[in-house]
Amino acid sequence: MTRRTVTHFSLHRIAGTELRVVADVEGGVLRLIEVEEAVVREYARQEPWPHRWVTLFVLQDMQPLLRQLRAGSGTSAGSTALGGRPVVSLYDLADLSGCHVFVNQRVAAQEGYWGDEMAMRGLLAHEHAHPLSETSTTRASRALELELSLDLAVSAACAGWDADRQEKVRHLLTLQAESLCVYAPREVLANELAIRRGFSEALLDLDRRNVSNARHSVGGRAKLRRLLDQEMAEGHLGPAGADLLMLIGDLDGHLDLALETASFYRAGQEGDARELETILETAVLPHLEPEVARAYVALQEQYIALCPGMTAAGLVEWGEGILGILAQALAEKHLRLCYRLRADDEGHSW
Repeated sequence: MTRRTVTHFSLHRIAGTELRVVADVEGGVLRLIEVEEAVVREYARQEPWPHRWVTLFVLQDMQPLLRQLRAGSGTSAGSTALGGRPVVSLYDLADLSGCHVFVNQRVAAQEGYWGDEMAMRGLLAHEHAHPLSETSTTRASRALELELSLDLAVSAACAGWDADRQEKVRHLLTLQAESLCVYAPREVLANELAIRRGFSEALLDLDRRNVSNARHSVGGRAKLRRLLDQEMAEGHLGPAGADLLMLIGDLDGHLDLALETASFYRAGQEGDARELETILETAVLPHLEPEVARAYVALQEQYIALCPGMTAAGLVEWGEGILGILAQALAEKHLRLCYRLRADDEGHSW
């Protein structure tokens, strides 16, 4: 195992909170510390702010964090893909006197955030909002268990698929469903809290970037269509299967934007939400499979209706609505999605 060299260590006092900074990257750390200090200061002037200390790790990548999680730290990160996220927070649900914030310099640079003070402010504000937005709903979401499968016997679009393609599609749809259902409550409530605590400008800046990226990604659909057309010409794929795969790609790339716009609606920032949606409605959704726009609207309604005081049973019922929206979109392309959602020993199956 390669050992990292610590290039920066410092201690700072901000509004009664000790900020500890550890970095193994060379440039940009001092400016990032200033951004983090401003975020902490803004949160600390409002209640509740439970942290007496914050440790900011600025790392080349997330390998140190992943090793810590594998060692069983007992903390919560709220994601299954931490290595690919630009910023991640870790905190002890039983003791919110402190938290750890990890910045992945490599991913932040790849996504254009590194060096962009407003973008980093939005990312840090969102991560700090997670422990502050803990409710019965977020706690119940950690107990959700999702099982998903494809009913290939009645799914005409999947005719002729080999086991490898079936498993790849099932895996991708599972990741989609987890993101839109299991993890979404934590993301929506954290976004809403950050907006209400004064970080709406920073989060709007981030989402403008996300929507712009979605607009540019529309052009990439043509490449996927050509690849699928080639598979059809070679006899490996039927037209219905190709249309289904196009839909799955569109759903994967765009449905999570409903989380972002719903958060602004929940926080009473309708103008910001409509700004983002105007771009989606004119430059993105019309170029995707028609099922995507319908699913987006339905998901947004579910996210707006999310209650922070849900019981486990109530959250299961809410989550069933999310999964039903995804299943309905896929059914229109002749794929039957089977799923089971439960919290601990309580749940329903289909």
